[in-house]
Parts: sequence; C-alpha cells; structure tokens
Amino acid sequence: MTKQEKINNFDANGIGQLNDGMYGLPFTINECETILIPVPWEVTVSYGGGTAEGPEAILEASYQVDLYDPLVKDAWKKGIAMDEINVEIRQRSEDLRLLAEQYISALANGEKPDNKDLKNIAASITKDCLWLNKWVKDRVLHFMSQHKFVGLVGGDHSTPLGMMQALAEKYNSYAILQIDAHADLRNAYEGFEFSHASIMFNALKIKQVEKLVQVGIRDYCEEELDLINSSNGRIKTFFDRDIKYALYGGDSWDRICNRIVKELPNLVYVSFDIDGLDPKLCPNTGTPVAGGFETEQVLFLLEKVVKSGRKIISFDLNEVSPGKTGGDWDANVAARILYRIANMAAWSNNPA
Repeated sequence: MTKQEKINNFDANGIGQLNDGMYGLPFTINECETILIPVPWEVTVSYGGGTAEGPEAILEASYQVDLYDPLVKDAWKKGIAMDEINVEIRQRSEDLRLLAEQYISALANGEKPDNKDLKNIAASITKDCLWLNKWVKDRVLHFMSQHKFVGLVGGDHSTPLGMMQALAEKYNSYAILQIDAHADLRNAYEGFEFSHASIMFNALKIKQVEKLVQVGIRDYCEEELDLINSSNGRIKTFFDRDIKYALYGGDSWDRICNRIVKELPNLVYVSFDIDGLDPKLCPNTGTPVAGGFETEQVLFLLEKVVKSGRKIISFDLNEVSPGKTGGDWDANVAARILYRIANMAAWSNNPA
C-alpha cells in the first residue's frame, strides 16, 4: 500500500492503534518526513533520575494524542516516526550512571577530583560521552542525507550535542533557542566535561553557533552570569524573573515574544528542556525549579518564530522522566508538546 493509500484509508479522528507507528500513524519510518532520534542516556544527571526512560514513555503516551493541529492543516499526513530505541545506549547509560554516582558521592564527601580512582572514573565517562556524541551525530547525518527533518528526544540535556555538531556540517551558521530553567553554561560541572549542565557551554564551542538565546532561565550560578555578560552579545538571556516582572508591570507576552524573536537570525535550532515549564507539568523531571511556563506560552513563542519567516532547522526535547512510580503525566505533556513542535518545525521549512 502506498503512503497516499494509507492516508486515504486512515481515520485521523479514531483511536491510536498500538500496532502502528508513533502517534498511531500508519506510516513506515521511510514514509515519514520527520524522524525523532531517541537517546536514552542520563549518565551525568546530578539530582533526580529516570530521564533515560523518557523516549519510551513519550512513545507510549503518543498514542493518546489527538492529531488535529490548530496551526498546520493535516499535519499528520507528513508523518512523524521515532527511530528504534538503541539498547546499547541504554545499557551503557545504566552502567556509567552507577560510576557517576560513586564519583559525585566521593566529591560530596570531600574527596579531591585528582584522586587516582576518581580520575579513572571521569576518564571512562568522558570516553563514552564522546562515543555517544559521535553516534548521535552519525545518526542525524544518516537521516539528513535521506532529506528527512530530524528531531531528538532525550535522555538528559547532554544528549543533543552530537546533533548540534551535525547541523554545523550542513549550515554555515545558526542560533540556538533554549527553553530551560537552567543556563547550562557550567564548565565541566561536577568534573564531567559532557555534563547535562554543560550542554550550552559545549555548544558555544561550535563556531557555527552564532548566537544562543535563552528563555525562562531561573536557576544559575554567578560564573554562568559572568559568561553571559562577557559574551559580547553571543548569549542573550531572557530570565524568568525579568519576564514575570515585566508581565506584572503591564507588559504582554506577545510583546516579550517579539523581543525574543528579534534576537534570532533566520536559522534556529530549538533546544527544549522540559523543566522550562512550570513543575506541575513535569514534576518528575531531573531538576525541577519553581516558576516556568505554561505549555501554550512556549508554543505561542515558537509559533511567533515560524510566522516571522524564520526556519527551525531541528529541535530537541529533553529531561522527561516518568518518575519512580511510572506515572505517565510527564510523558503525556511531552508527547503533546513534541507533536506541536515537530509540526511547526516541518511547516517552517515547507509551508505548503
């Protein structure tokens, strides 16, 4: 059966079929225009765990998502598929997470990072983080070579570095729009070069990343603030506190979004840490912080981005955890956001 025949026979108003692909869509991965790469990795998580289970939880929750999109007509016809979840990545993450916990515990109890055993642990973790970055980069390039639109689903927020590196091979320059509670600008946080808290510090090492625009930041250290202030405009941060105070003073989210969008060049990569939302929407995320956005606030901003004529060249969604009880609330929220972002991103590249 051809893709068009599947479209003709598909009931977009019906119940998502668990035997079909992500979101209950009837298409094969080759027939889908958007491919999501799952990366079940959480080696350097410094607080709550469970984000390695995020991709699978989001996949399972996706079958409950209604397919109507208020911005993109018949968006489901383009097709969204999740790549196969890599078992080796998950296993390496579990093994290394145990080592990372030993390392972090030793530091918290006064051990020095130059301790021989700790140095060996750090070196082992760095080696496998480099392996992961290469795997992600190669997988992204694999699908991009097939003219697919690619997104990434973590795992912790360290996972998209390889994707950013892959985009640097296709584009001479692009900006990162980061939705997050944390600045993620720490240099080798807790001794880990590829920490989830260092993703944007590492991203800025990519010369093709011309600008980093951060939105919703509300948890950061003085060193990160110094880096922002000394970046000569390469980093523009819209802090949660400043946004809220502007709103309390009579400003509007519409005008604030216009100011955010104005900071962006034509090509935009969206990096979305789920903890950028109000914690009531993601209570099980690794490092929740009071404050944050409602879902439609973020989607309103992204809609502004695409309606301005800018292109979302790729995106990631990270730090989603089903929690120790295995509840599906976080994944439920994430699956819906992911669907809307994927549709907007694909539409920004091909409005027809």
